[in-house]
Amino acid sequence: MKKIFGLLQDGKYPNCSLLAAEFEVASKTIRRDFEFMRDRWELPIEYHRIKHGYYFAKPVERFPGVPVTEKELFALCVAHKAIEQYQGTALQQPLELAFQKCMSQLDDQERFTLQNMDEVLSFRPFAPEEPDLRLFHIITEAIRDRRTLKFEYRKPGEKTADVREVNPYHLMQYTNRWYLLAHDQQRGDIRKFVLGRMRAVKMTSEMFTVPRDFDAKKYFERSLGMMTGAGDYEVVIELDAWLTDILRGRRWHPSQVWTELPGGGSHLQMRLSCLEEIEQWVLSWGTRATVIRPVELRERLLNTMETLGQRYGGLRVLHEN
Repeated sequence: MKKIFGLLQDGKYPNCSLLAAEFEVASKTIRRDFEFMRDRWELPIEYHRIKHGYYFAKPVERFPGVPVTEKELFALCVAHKAIEQYQGTALQQPLELAFQKCMSQLDDQERFTLQNMDEVLSFRPFAPEEPDLRLFHIITEAIRDRRTLKFEYRKPGEKTADVREVNPYHLMQYTNRWYLLAHDQQRGDIRKFVLGRMRAVKMTSEMFTVPRDFDAKKYFERSLGMMTGAGDYEVVIELDAWLTDILRGRRWHPSQVWTELPGGGSHLQMRLSCLEEIEQWVLSWGTRATVIRPVELRERLLNTMETLGQRYGGLRVLHEN
């Protein structure tokens, strides 16, 4: 019907027989479309006997859309706010154009409602990474064209960078930072690279094929965040009543199970392949959380606390003197 609407708006005088031949459908089908647009959408469609086609008897500004509910407008507003996370990347312009296209289908009242929602809803990204537009463009182009990338990469804490040659599979944003998931040719394994640590990036002429069994979601299915491992840990953490109220309703991992305890506390249980990221979260929760298992996580926390105790223990003596 959008095609028919465009022809009518352009003054092309379309008719049933010509459109039926173009769309490879029966003339009756096209006739029903004209009748629907005229009777249900109340468009001023009339038939011109001399030019043997339909036309608009008076100007029509926009294609009549399906009424949009308030919930759908709210979802549209959330989508618009989410675009802010892609500022400075190659995705910003197409996302903005797509949103404007959706906006053009709304009537004045719907636009007014959406603008009101826009004023009371916002995202507040924490420590967002400054995107390098040129780098982002090279990587997305390499992923699209299945071309190998060559670049210098420095791991955290290391003074020198290594030259890497990888087959880029997937680009991911996590906690306001962009990561490249790629097959490292020298190491023969899939590795993760932070875009902000990549230097002298070049796309080579070498082509590659993504394995059929590669699935980014499956790759991270036993990870809490971006870190992956070969372990298999059943993590159980006891949360006190205060922390339970703070965290209740949050989805930490697909495998998680919440168990409410007498007194308001709870147990958070999940299955992970590595412990580095959950250790960071438990430390941030302080005395409000107690690790029940695994033993390996309890030992990591104990070692960290002993190191911190040695580092800051002298401060108490200093203040007392």
